[in-house]
This record gives sequence, structure tokens and C-alpha cells, in this order.
Amino acid sequence: PTALPGTQQSPIPPIIHFPNLLMLLGIESSCDDTAAAVLEGETVRSSVVSSQADLHEAYGGVVPELASRNHQRLIVPVVQKALSEAGAEPDDLDAVAVTVGPGLPGSLLVGLSFGKAFARSLDVPLVGVNHLEGHLYSVDIEAPRPPRPYLCLIVSGGHTELVLVEEDFQHTVLGRTRDDAAGEAFDKVAQLFGLGYPGGPEIDERAQRGDPSFHDFPRSRLDGFDFSFSGLKTSVLYHLRDFSDAEREQLFADHRDDLCASFQAAVVDVLVDAVRRAADETGAAHVAVVGGVAANRELRTRVETAGSEDGFAVHVPDFRYCMDNAAMIATAGRLRLDAGFTAPPTVDIDSGLGLSGEG
Repeated sequence: PTALPGTQQSPIPPIIHFPNLLMLLGIESSCDDTAAAVLEGETVRSSVVSSQADLHEAYGGVVPELASRNHQRLIVPVVQKALSEAGAEPDDLDAVAVTVGPGLPGSLLVGLSFGKAFARSLDVPLVGVNHLEGHLYSVDIEAPRPPRPYLCLIVSGGHTELVLVEEDFQHTVLGRTRDDAAGEAFDKVAQLFGLGYPGGPEIDERAQRGDPSFHDFPRSRLDGFDFSFSGLKTSVLYHLRDFSDAEREQLFADHRDDLCASFQAAVVDVLVDAVRRAADETGAAHVAVVGGVAANRELRTRVETAGSEDGFAVHVPDFRYCMDNAAMIATAGRLRLDAGFTAPPTVDIDSGLGLSGEG
């Protein structure tokens, strides 16, 4: 497949192999999860994630200052636990990979600062990893791994992008959201439905019991492969405003599951439609769906069905590797090292980092 007009493509890296690389520590702290993982070769020896969801639930979303403070408190014990579960000592490590962006600046700084110091103390290479590349290559954590090229849909709380992975670190971004990410829409609509944070898993759970045809929420289909979910979110808001407080409470009592199913169907329809069109236009024989929203059961089922009907193979990570985790950072870090990338001591965070160097 060739790049489509108007897309951005990342540069092809030099190839310098690290044949003696055996064991790598991955660190992820881009948002509110503190994570560490140990990768030996292509095998995940341990993957530890400490979630702050309970801490931020009262605020209906992540509070950056609270997140960074808790990363400071958790980073050392999380890394220690990852090493312990892997049966490894710090001196066994051959490299350290850490997320440098995109994400919350304060959260990223905690992980990068620790990673720099840890790598320097061990005198091993440090590699900076793009969080989005971590998601892209999360399908490489476990077999079967997709051959290149493959089409990848990244769907998470902060990102919705459709990317053609032609070779490792040679990406063509076909489309991205122009406003809210899919995961962000799930969380915001969950609040409108009176559900907790994070809202995606609860909407997914309730939608299994609901009727997706209960209400016809709009599907935004833009030119090309870009996405937009703000209109859908606003439609839900206006629909609920049509009811008095008492009527709304009764609606939730009788049809909350149906509303969840109807909203989820609208999001999934848009995502799957874009994947099918992009697979057809690029000729992709393999399609991956990654990121937190990839854990959504309806999305997984619908993409699998599309693959069966349209003739492309579908790759979705295990549920534990859909959410933010350090195993994906370690995997992307291993690929980066094999491509000859290491980070200088002056490496800094980039909270707006994109796949093609924009932002």
C-alpha cells in the first residue's frame, strides 16, 4: 500500500542492531497509571500497573497535580515489584525504555526523571518511547504478531487515530479525531448518564443488557478518515435536557442500559466504518485495534465481523495490554533499540508528541 494524499509520514530510521540486548525495563507514566514491566527478548516477564482511578473518580476525570504527586509516591515500589515478579535484579537489565510523550507534563516528568537516573546508575542505554507507538506495537507483545504493513486504529481516552504501519517506525497517519477522542466521549457521556469514572467500562457492561435501537444518536462521518465525537456528545446532552428532572430520573431507572447501548452503537459504527473504508482503500490484509477503548467488547466483536466479511485478519491485544501499561513501552523500546535509537542524557518530555513528529 502507498501513502494517501495529504497524509504525514515519519522518517525511516537507521538500522543498527543490538544483538546482546536481553532484558529491558519499561516505564509508563503518561497519565494516571504508574506502570513498569520487564521484557526478556520478546517475552514479558512481568507487567505491573498501579491505577489511580479511585483517586480521580470524585473529580470525574484525572487531576494532573494529583496524578504527578502519586507517580512520585508509586514509581519506586512499582519498579521494585516488576523486577521482583520477573525474578530479576537491576544489574540484569540491559536497557531502560520510558515514555517521553504525549501525556500530562508532570506525570511524564516523573517517569522520565526516574528512567534517566536508573539507566545512568546501571550504565545501560535509555530509550525514549512515544506513548502512541507503545499502543501501535502492543499487538507485538503476544503472538500472533501482525506482519508489516498493517492498518491500526488507536482508540483511547486521549487519542483516536487511524494509522498505516508500513514498517517499524514508518507510519502514515490516515486520520485522527478533530475534537473529542472516543474514550473521552465515553467518559463524558457516562457522567451525563449518572455513571462513575472511568465511564467506558461501565457503559460497555450496561450496553450488553440494553437495546442499541432504543435511540438513534447521530453518526458523524467526515471526509477522508478523520473522526468527530463532540456532536454525538452534544446530542446526548440535548436529548437528556428535553426531560424534566423527574422524567430524567425515570428514564434512567427504566432505560439507562438502553441509552448506553444506543450511544455505544453510534461510536462503534463510526469506528468500524472508518476501518473498513481504510482497509479497502489501502489494501491492508491485517488490521489492529489498540488502546483503552479496544477493550470494548462490542468494538472487538464488530471489527472481527468486519474482518470476516471483508477478508482482513484482525489483531487486538489482550485486555490487560489495551489499557496504559509498560509492557507495550518495553516492546516499542526493544524495537527502537533494534532500529538504532537511544536517548541522549538531555532527552526531555514532549506532552504534545505525535506519531509523525508534529505537535
